[in-house]
Amino acid sequence: MQPATPDNEIIQMVKNGNQQAYSQLVTRYQNYVFTIVLRYINSREDAEEVAQDVFIKAYKSLADFRGESKFSTWIYTITTTSCLTFLRKKKLEVHSLDNEKVMAHAEQVDSGMRANQVEQKSKLAMVNQAISLLSPDDAQVITLFYKGEQSLDEIAQILGQETNAIKVRLHRARQRLRDKMEKFFPQEVRDLTT
Repeated sequence: MQPATPDNEIIQMVKNGNQQAYSQLVTRYQNYVFTIVLRYINSREDAEEVAQDVFIKAYKSLADFRGESKFSTWIYTITTTSCLTFLRKKKLEVHSLDNEKVMAHAEQVDSGMRANQVEQKSKLAMVNQAISLLSPDDAQVITLFYKGEQSLDEIAQILGQETNAIKVRLHRARQRLRDKMEKFFPQEVRDLTT
């Protein structure tokens, strides 16, 4: 099995005229982009459309990619900008993270979650479900660190915050994620730790 071609090499191939090479980047980052889009947009159909637009925008702007950051950092920026643009166009209500109704809603999904637990057999599905119960800020930092494999410094750069602040946010987000998993998936958590 040969090692995966680095992102920068694929990007250079695309810049040199090999348009087919771009499909490797799409395959590599489609789940990452879709996960981020779902944090902003609840409708799966709309999320799929926005995710597709992200890759089109990234392809059209690839000549501007200078390689000063990871490709995943660059596409994250395109993804969040695309989501915010979509939300503005749709004039959807964007909830404040401090809004108690948003947090209360997350707590109320308990009954629906129990019915879905039977269907959620994989560890990844369980973790994704638990992440969806977090506030958007917590979900964002967890997604960037674990799914996007961004360093604390890279996340700080993306979010325009100090690295130490990101370290604290990540620590607190992990704790809240653990709490959500223990509350909504107690049996699965026990199975994982035994």
